[in-house]
Amino acid sequence: MSYFDNIRTFVRVYELGSMSAAGRDLRVSPAVTSSRISQLEEHLGVRLFQRTTRSLAPTEQGKSFYRGATEILESVERAEAQIVNITENLKGALYVAAPLGVGRRLIAPQVPDFLKQYPEVNMRLRLTDRNVDLTTEGLDLSFFLGQPEDSNLRIRKIADVERVLCASPAYIAARGMPANGDALVADNHECLSLRFPGATEFQWRLSTPGGPRRFRVSGRYELDDGDVLTDWALAGHGVAMKPVFEVIEHLNAGTLVPVAVETPPEPIQMACLFTHRRMQDPKTRLFMEFMIERIAKAVRVTPKPS
Repeated sequence: MSYFDNIRTFVRVYELGSMSAAGRDLRVSPAVTSSRISQLEEHLGVRLFQRTTRSLAPTEQGKSFYRGATEILESVERAEAQIVNITENLKGALYVAAPLGVGRRLIAPQVPDFLKQYPEVNMRLRLTDRNVDLTTEGLDLSFFLGQPEDSNLRIRKIADVERVLCASPAYIAARGMPANGDALVADNHECLSLRFPGATEFQWRLSTPGGPRRFRVSGRYELDDGDVLTDWALAGHGVAMKPVFEVIEHLNAGTLVPVAVETPPEPIQMACLFTHRRMQDPKTRLFMEFMIERIAKAVRVTPKPS
């Protein structure tokens, strides 16, 4: 078993905080993962992790070794990138994250075409509506909607995505059609909230004749999965704010209808987030360019006239 494999395994265990998670990520068994860490510790003569049956945490020596280990892997990646630039033979794993709706509808369907072009590339796609940390989670690229909180990362804008406030005909029949954001608040409409731990957005920012305004809407339904939010709206449980591309089929079918149309939501930015180092890898650059063109086209959708 190579020393380089041991280092790579150590880095993934450190970043993911779990032997089993690192093993799944690297496609090896937990026993192999543990063996690689043990071999590395024996070679270095130090403990890299404090391990119990319930937790795993890096020691001070582990934290120090992580910095050097990532430099080793980065050096190898740069060397491989130079060869790839010459041979155009992309290979290795791509670690990509995206929100659930974006990933399911826009990213995942395109992955097979990319991998068909580059048969030695492996895709590791993580779909989640929570905020992800590119550095600590070892990601090459993250697609997202909104504004990034970390100004140290690089951003590539893809498009401004139109959004819509929508509800089911059954909900409107029961609660009435709100004309605008003021009606949503005054009539105490059930507003479905997409939130996750650490979220700071507790109001809806809508366009009004006087400019953008924030409306303190309320509701009993809250979760961190955008597709379940759509299901709740379809079932008549309330009003949802959704990117149009995620609900276009429901809008065209009439199972969801726009509400509060006098004050529509502001468009939301869709973009890629990455570190400067990750963009040195040709497969990361090529995948980003591959996806940007397709995403920008896919999000330019409008509902059929009613």
